[in-house]
Amino acid sequence: MPTNPWFSSLDQTRTPRRTPDRPGTAVRLGALLAVLLALSACGGSGTPTGGGEDTEKSSSSSAERRFLSLGSAPAGGAFFVVGGTLADVASAHVDGWSVTSEATKGSRENIRRLSQGELDFGLANSAITYFAVRGERGWDRAYDVRSVMTLAPNVTLFVTRRSSGIESLADLAGKRVVIGPAGAGFEMFVGPILEAHGISLDQLTVLNNTQNASVDMLADGSADAAFLGGAVPTPSILQAATSMDLVYLPYDARQDLISAYPFYRAFNIPADTYKGLDGDFAGLVTGAMHLITSASADEDMVYAFTKAIYENRDDVTTRHPAGRAINPKNVVIDRGTPFHPGAEKFYREIGIWPKDDAADAPAESDATEPSTDAH
Repeated sequence: MPTNPWFSSLDQTRTPRRTPDRPGTAVRLGALLAVLLALSACGGSGTPTGGGEDTEKSSSSSAERRFLSLGSAPAGGAFFVVGGTLADVASAHVDGWSVTSEATKGSRENIRRLSQGELDFGLANSAITYFAVRGERGWDRAYDVRSVMTLAPNVTLFVTRRSSGIESLADLAGKRVVIGPAGAGFEMFVGPILEAHGISLDQLTVLNNTQNASVDMLADGSADAAFLGGAVPTPSILQAATSMDLVYLPYDARQDLISAYPFYRAFNIPADTYKGLDGDFAGLVTGAMHLITSASADEDMVYAFTKAIYENRDDVTTRHPAGRAINPKNVVIDRGTPFHPGAEKFYREIGIWPKDDAADAPAESDATEPSTDAH
């Protein structure tokens, strides 16, 4: 604990002035000392310290003051904005709390730092968290994190130029495919998709870039296909469809993926959402933004955070559409990561926790606006 500057500034080493030796001095000093001790015990005003209202209030305020951190993602995406919003809402509605949102590299960093006690909460893509808690697909061990609330789903598509001759996901073998920014963890949910269609990531020439840059790579021919997604309509896909004749590669194994992993969900994209999409497209939710914490996090803290965000969800929505995901049907959807007991306690109290302890997903199109990045 840092030294209090007020105390450190006192000169506590000064040699006391010698009192002349006169008859009765020792007696008088003894009496004076007894009086001072009595006054000290009364707080200097006849009121015992610790019993005064002001002292008690100050002590309580100091004990309740809490500084918390929430990991989001780099600036420019939905995670960054939503993370800052959640931090602000919790700070405004929990007495004594000050929550700070930290810009991080995204899901993977947040999961690791939660396990190391460097963050109190974090945002992550539920597909990435799914494998983290199991120590699979590139994770060095199982990470003991828990879900607090499920937020906006992430709807994705593989797109290619019609001139490429690619008509299916299996046709991507040997092709140059952009699957997202380096280090974002997209391979954790792209891998199973490809495997369900009979190929693997190793059979692709994997390229990494942002969504807007991926569209540029399609346009100039430096990529054969791109994995794009987020909100529907996704701005990057709109941009690509405006300037190119696109093919939207079908998910022939969609139901197999949904059956195998809880973070995949069906999402039907209406016809004409994108230029060239003449009929409804059987799309796929590949994970969702969700709020997570450490399994060892204090139950009362998680309960208070969950309550503050849920009860003030309109405040979140005013700053980002992802706030619409904070609704009774969506927040308790099971994406494969166990919920923290503090969050579950709140959801049970307000009567939205599934009675069979397994959250069945509503139709994604009815649940919320999807997120705009995966991180």
